[in-house]
Amino acid sequence: MPSVAGVDLNCGCPQSWACAETLGAALMNRRELVRDMVAETRGRLARDGWAVGGKDEDVESDKGRSVSVKIRVHDDLRKTIDFIDTVIGDPHHRNIDWLTIHPRTRHTPSTTPIRTEALEILTEKYAKTLPILLSGDVFDLDSLPIRATTTRNVDDLATLTIRDDAASSPPPAPSNTHLSGFMSARGLLANPALFAGHAACPWEAVERFMCRAARAPLPLKLAVHHVQEMCGPGFGPDRSALLSKKERQAFALMTDMTELVDFMDDKIVEHKGQTSGLRRDLF
Repeated sequence: MPSVAGVDLNCGCPQSWACAETLGAALMNRRELVRDMVAETRGRLARDGWAVGGKDEDVESDKGRSVSVKIRVHDDLRKTIDFIDTVIGDPHHRNIDWLTIHPRTRHTPSTTPIRTEALEILTEKYAKTLPILLSGDVFDLDSLPIRATTTRNVDDLATLTIRDDAASSPPPAPSNTHLSGFMSARGLLANPALFAGHAACPWEAVERFMCRAARAPLPLKLAVHHVQEMCGPGFGPDRSALLSKKERQAFALMTDMTELVDFMDDKIVEHKGQTSGLRRDLF
């Protein structure tokens, strides 16, 4: 594993093809299997000479590698707690280094807001055991889909319920959410500069993508899809777009990479006055 920093098991993909193969979110009903998979992964990495002890020196080592899991939640949150307990194993010798939580169920559409109360319950219970990351509706770092954590009794599992109503609370911060980081899928597809603090995709992100696509070519349809998403309005509060809907319709007619490059050259001249077109030296 010289070219990667770790292994993450995705138990969150809700697509039907994945679940039909007992992949993705279908694994949320196979907690023992997931435990065995991450334990075997950690053991194999250790046998191959990688540092997977989870200690500070492992993190800093060139040999340091992580093992983590991304999950969704169940309608009955007690099942999610059972899943997490099983996968973590001994809290002092964990099977995983961190946990990413997407607080929607397997069947919840992406148009439905994440379940913030489910996230609060889980982070309050597990944040002292391991780092927790949030996935879901992360579109703008200045407008996160979470609220400050409130104190609740997480030991009485009979009272654990999920409510979708959001009470007013102070702005979320690392000190009051128990979160250690964020993961974004749709948000990064539309705005690769999200974690650089940009509320909407800047032209520079498109230019950098085009330079990288030239060095490591992608199938045309995939390259066009990425550029089309970056030039659209995105998902955050800032709905500005690099290109209009009419302009973006041209992507469907493109037949080769040269046509895409020429089109984007013309558009950056038109919209930014950058007379030389897309920069070719951004890597």
